[in-house]
Amino acid sequence: MEFDYEETVINLEEIIAEIESGELTLEEVFEKFSLAVEDLQKCEAFLTQGQEQMNLLIETLDDDF
Repeated sequence: MEFDYEETVINLEEIIAEIESGELTLEEVFEKFSLAVEDLQKCEAFLTQGQEQMNLLIETLDDDF
């Protein structure tokens, strides 16, 4: 399954809204928070990888000039 950054961000927003609603039990809040942390870690890894790829491309451009 391929990682979808935009879909993950939407999922995070939904989790935050659920937590902020005050309608979850404390146990559900902990569970949702745990899922949100996992999603945030995936997003961070995705963005870091993208940044590294861009840096390599920029270095390649710099070498050409």
